[in-house]
Amino acid sequence: MDRLKLAWKAVIRRPVRSVLIIFGAAMSVFLFCVIGSVQSGLNSLLGQQEADRRLVVFQENKFCPATSHLPEIYEGELRKLDGVDDAVPIQVFTNNCRASLDVVVFLGVPPEKLRTIRDMELEQGSWDDYIGRSDAAVIGKDVATRRGIKVGETFSIGSYTIWVAGIFSSTNPAENSYFYTHLDYLQRGGMAIGDGFVTQFEVLLDATADPLKLQTEIDLLFASAQIATDTRTKGAFQQKSLGDLTHVIQFSSVLGYACVGLLFVLLMTTSLMGIQDRLKELAVMKVLGFSRFYVFQGVLAETVLVGVFGGALGVVAAVLMITQNPFSLSAEAVTIAFVASWQLSLQAILFSVIGAIAAGLLPAWFAANHPTISALQDA
Repeated sequence: MDRLKLAWKAVIRRPVRSVLIIFGAAMSVFLFCVIGSVQSGLNSLLGQQEADRRLVVFQENKFCPATSHLPEIYEGELRKLDGVDDAVPIQVFTNNCRASLDVVVFLGVPPEKLRTIRDMELEQGSWDDYIGRSDAAVIGKDVATRRGIKVGETFSIGSYTIWVAGIFSSTNPAENSYFYTHLDYLQRGGMAIGDGFVTQFEVLLDATADPLKLQTEIDLLFASAQIATDTRTKGAFQQKSLGDLTHVIQFSSVLGYACVGLLFVLLMTTSLMGIQDRLKELAVMKVLGFSRFYVFQGVLAETVLVGVFGGALGVVAAVLMITQNPFSLSAEAVTIAFVASWQLSLQAILFSVIGAIAAGLLPAWFAANHPTISALQDA
C-alpha cells in the first residue's frame, strides 16, 4: 500500500505530464473499443439463432434490394414445402445500397406477422395504432435517437412518408436501426415495381428441416418459373450482402490491436523519460535504505496507475459515445450496429493493465539497477 501511495504522489507531482500520458492512453483504448464495437456488431448479427434456421429467397443474380422483384404468389408455393413453417413476403426500400454510416432501411411486412418473425418490444407507442393505419411504422430505438424521431411524428424519404406509431427495442442490435412499415404501403410507393411483387421472402423452418437441402429445393422449384431465385440461409445472405465490408471489418481488428501496441510504446517511452529526470531522487532513496526491489515496485506502480486510469477513461468515453449516439454501418440494406459489449470493455481494461505492466518493466528495472554513485555524480 505504501508503494501505491508513493507512486500516486509521483504521478500528481507532475500533473501536466501525467495528464498528457493519461489522455494518450485513453485515446488508444478509445480507438480500440470503437473498432472492436464494429466487430462485436458483426459477430452479433451473424451469430443470431435465426441466422442458420431461416432462409432468405432473393431474385437470382441481383445484389441490391431495389433490383430484386419476386412475384408475391411465390408465398403460397413456399408454404407447401416440407419443413417450412411460414413464408413472409418482405418489401425493402433503402436510400443507399453502398456502404454508409447513414442509411435508411424500410422493411415492409404484413403487419399481423411482424411480432411473430421478430423479437422486439415496443417501448413507446401502440401496436394497435401501427396495425390500424396503413402508413404507420414502428422504428428501432437507435435510429429514433440518431435522427431525433418521436412517436406521432412523420418521417419522409424518397416518395415515402410514414407516421411513427411506435419505437421498439430488439435483442438483435441491428434491428434497432430499421423502419418496419406495412407491406402494401411500400408496394404502392413510387420506388416500388407495384402490387404483386416483393423484394424477398423470409422462410421460417421447423425443427426437422435441413436448411441446405431446402434452399436447393426452393431454387429448383422456381428455376423455370417467371423469375428464378437465389436462396440462402439468413446468415449467408447477410454475409453476401455485406461482401468485402466483412473482410474490411475483420482486418480493422488488427488496427485495434495496433492501438494497444501504441499504448505500450507510449507508456514505456514516457516512463523512461521520466526516470531519466529522477535518477538523483531515486539514488537518494537507495542511499536512505530503500531496496532496489522497492524502487522497482514503486516505478512499476506509477506506470500501471497512469495506464489503468487512461484505459478506464478510454473505455468510459467509448461506451458513452456508442450508447448515447448509436451508430450503425449498412450495405445493401443489411445493418451492422456498433455494440459496446461488456466483453469488449473488460477486454480493453485487461489489455490496459497488461500493457501498462509490460511497459513499466523496463523503466522499473532501469531505475532499480542504475548505479547510485553515477546518478549522484551526474547530478
